[in-house]
Amino acid sequence: MGEKNQITEGVIWKQLLLFFFPIVFGTFFQQIYNTADTIVVGRFVGKEALAAVGGSVNQVVNLIVEVFVGLTSGAAVIVSQFYGAQDRKNLNRTIHTAAAFSIIAGFVIGVVGFFSSDTILQMMNTPAELMDESRIYLHIYFAGTVFNLVYNMGAAVLRAMGDSRRPLYVLITACLLNILLDILLVVIGGMGVEGVAIATIFCQGVSAVIVAAMLIKGQGYFKLEFKKIRFHGNSLRSVLRIGVPAGIEAAMYCVANIVIQVFVNRLGTDHVAAWGTFGKIDAVFWMVVNAFSISITTFVGQNYGAGKTRRMRKSVLVCLGMSYAAAIALSGLLVVFAEPLYRLFTTDHGVVEIGVYMMRFLMPSYFLYVAIGILSGALRGAGKVLVPVILTCGGVCILRITWMFAVLPVFPGIETIMLSYPVSWGITAVLFVIYYIRRFPKAEKSVMASEN
Repeated sequence: MGEKNQITEGVIWKQLLLFFFPIVFGTFFQQIYNTADTIVVGRFVGKEALAAVGGSVNQVVNLIVEVFVGLTSGAAVIVSQFYGAQDRKNLNRTIHTAAAFSIIAGFVIGVVGFFSSDTILQMMNTPAELMDESRIYLHIYFAGTVFNLVYNMGAAVLRAMGDSRRPLYVLITACLLNILLDILLVVIGGMGVEGVAIATIFCQGVSAVIVAAMLIKGQGYFKLEFKKIRFHGNSLRSVLRIGVPAGIEAAMYCVANIVIQVFVNRLGTDHVAAWGTFGKIDAVFWMVVNAFSISITTFVGQNYGAGKTRRMRKSVLVCLGMSYAAAIALSGLLVVFAEPLYRLFTTDHGVVEIGVYMMRFLMPSYFLYVAIGILSGALRGAGKVLVPVILTCGGVCILRITWMFAVLPVFPGIETIMLSYPVSWGITAVLFVIYYIRRFPKAEKSVMASEN
């Protein structure tokens, strides 16, 4: 703990990039991890399997992962603040509380999800021809949910202390193993959707074990011990104070996307396959913006714990500049290479034609989201979570759902569905800028995370 902390003392743009790149590469391999399943079933099983994995199932899985990642942000913020303040005692209590939370939540979500899979798929108007394969995937996925949650919590804790490299190594290992298993189980073994689900869960188990081993080994100032894994009241309250609003925010995002998926499902298998594949392709944009968001959360959190508020504000401006540059460049590339990217997933002409149209219609507006992602990450790092969650849930999620039920019946079609994204992003981005200017800490402080 006595070593110089580069996040609180180094050159801002350089330290942001040094922290950002392992995260974005890790997210890239996470996306390859997920995309490999889609490519394999799309090219070796068929468009029905592609629609099953990329349609309703994808939205349900995203809901689980994103909600828990939101919850892990609570632990990450508290860990980063205690780490910045060099508070070893509370740092260790928070880590053990986070471990207990991920294990218990994993088992609960797994059991509930396994037995409610049919109901969830039916509520989403999943096409009848996709039900069997969608059910199989969800049953297998829910059986191994605890592995996913343990990995995500462990990786969040490591990143919060400035260690973004080792979670990257874990993801690379899991990604390569997942591709190998996809080939063995699906291409060679002919197991279809069941094969990609088994491969995914097995690799998540490997990731969870490796990350847990890293935390158990520790680094001197922190160490995970099985006998100490339990809930510490103050730590749990601090984690939940930030994590629950972030989890609700993630849930609302996913609920809005699920509602949209319901309407897309009504357009038929080709649209479902194209929309699901779009979600895999545009993930390259989200992984970059989210990596910047995670970076600024940790950066602000550690500097807030160290009482360096001016440095926090400067880092937000630097991060915004880099994020906008990356977002505009990526959007342009995805528009230009839309067709060849779609053909990686499927050879079906109808699906490719619909998908390319979707990308060229929607991608130019993606830059609108940048302010939301970066400013919400910065505010979260400073302990301000309630109002940003309200802004996101109202401006993005509720508005998007309202759009589906109010505007879509009047102007039916995929164009109206897609327009809900730039409209909601634009309004919410303006609200975030106003709140950030008014409420982000302006003076030097030494107090830990403030309340909204």
